[in-house]
Amino acid sequence: MNKVRSTNTGAPEPTLVDALREELIGELRALNALRTDAVENAVRAVERHLFVPEESVKQAYEAERALITKRDEDGVALSSVSAARIQAFMLEQADISPGMRVLEIGSGGYNAALIAELVGEAGEVTTIDIDPDVVARARRLLSAAGYGHVHTVLADGAHGELQHAPYDRIVVTAEATDLAAAWVDQLTEQGRIIVPLRVRGLTRSVAFQREDGHLVARDYEVCGFVPMQGADATRERLVVLHDGEGEQVGLRLGGGQADDSKLRDALTRPCTEAWSGVVMERGLPYDDLDLWLSTALPDYALLATTRQARDRGLVASWSPMGISTLLDSGGGSFAYLAMRPTTPDRTVFEFGAVAHGPEAHATADRLITEIRAWDRDHRGERAEFRAYPCRTLDEVLSTGRVLDTTASRITISWPSTKH
Repeated sequence: MNKVRSTNTGAPEPTLVDALREELIGELRALNALRTDAVENAVRAVERHLFVPEESVKQAYEAERALITKRDEDGVALSSVSAARIQAFMLEQADISPGMRVLEIGSGGYNAALIAELVGEAGEVTTIDIDPDVVARARRLLSAAGYGHVHTVLADGAHGELQHAPYDRIVVTAEATDLAAAWVDQLTEQGRIIVPLRVRGLTRSVAFQREDGHLVARDYEVCGFVPMQGADATRERLVVLHDGEGEQVGLRLGGGQADDSKLRDALTRPCTEAWSGVVMERGLPYDDLDLWLSTALPDYALLATTRQARDRGLVASWSPMGISTLLDSGGGSFAYLAMRPTTPDRTVFEFGAVAHGPEAHATADRLITEIRAWDRDHRGERAEFRAYPCRTLDEVLSTGRVLDTTASRITISWPSTKH
């Protein structure tokens, strides 16, 4: 296993640390990641650089910087200390109060220290991880930073941690595709689960609260995490469409069937463009359009590409994480979300579709239809996530897209389409 080596030597000047920490707090406030005095005070109390000794002190206090702490033999990230921005808004989602009992699934050390500040002396924090190296690192850093009272346990996150249950809050810091039954069982009646949930390839930090025998969430944020390991680990399927010198194009499939050879052949065909008339100003987020498309399209995927592939003309857009894509039912054509400027100063962009394959025109038109539906009916809305026990009957479920997982039946619905 590959581990990251320490490069930080010597104790930094306290005045430098204080200045960097206040700068971080100001940036997190500006990003709307910090929203309450409680979380701000926790960030101010915990010396973040003590938990990322592999980084310089300045890097430790960068809002968007994450640290990979362990990789496998192929270089795939297994564990990380998340960016401060993500940690802050997840703690805001958690709404942790003094005296609470909190379980963190996925250990890094720093986040557990923040939680310890939030729960205070009357509370209790347990952090668990499946990897003994990660647990040892977290235990060592927590102890050195003065948080040795945090319970640091080697355990599979899918099973929770029964010894210190029940928990008022469960904060999951690894990407999951399910809400493990153990988490729900170990949650108090008024409890809340914060989880980076991957739904059809898209990851959102979702804050679930108990309601009438199931879990409901209307608060979610875009995020990215290393995937869960252990019993509940699931991997996406990647169909490589092109792999050249720096020019990679692939489709990330969250489920369903697809003909790899047909999709590879489709990319070699001339593309078809269609434009929706739906516009947005540059810089505004459109992640809820992606979420809408993931719920509205029956065969949804993400087109992951490199900048070099875009520059060569293989694709019209590029994103290493993935662009919303519709696969046609025959499996031989696909259309992905695209944007083009509509003003000379490039401050307004129009959404469209670029399609490949024998059914390119029809596939592009279907994608355009859903872009327009989002603009007409759902723009500005927030989706609602619900998680039911896996044996819940269809007639009990909320309307919307249903995702069946091992432990849960998860629904995603939109206010305008609920009945």
